[in-house]
Amino acid sequence: MAYTTTTIEIPASPDKVWGLIGGFDSLPDWLPYIPSSELSQGGRVRHLANPDGNAIVERLEVFNNKERYYTYSIMEAPFPITDYLSTIHVREIDGDSKTALVEWSGSFTPVGVSDEEAINLFHGIYADGLKALKQTFPK
Repeated sequence: MAYTTTTIEIPASPDKVWGLIGGFDSLPDWLPYIPSSELSQGGRVRHLANPDGNAIVERLEVFNNKERYYTYSIMEAPFPITDYLSTIHVREIDGDSKTALVEWSGSFTPVGVSDEEAINLFHGIYADGLKALKQTFPK
């Protein structure tokens, strides 16, 4: 099993950041390479499209609004992995209610590629996604 995580500080309150990213259907609101998301199964499954038109289907596994995180798995995707589980978590930084620390982490089993290749793929997705998220908040 491989694992990667990345974090970013955002100059906004954790509640404000969570208000944008905390909805399981909200990826198109802040992630440029996911132009659409449709929910099914009572909001527990999201069907995403990427710019290449590939389908990505993810299941919400855990949702904790109070602690501002959710965990999801991949059911279908064009990625060389299985057993994918990822968490997006928004935290307050040491009592600073005006800055959020956002962490995006994932574990997975590479298929047909090395651990390093799979880790680099998802680390890049997470890092680019968090940079895009930061750009949605004014400094």
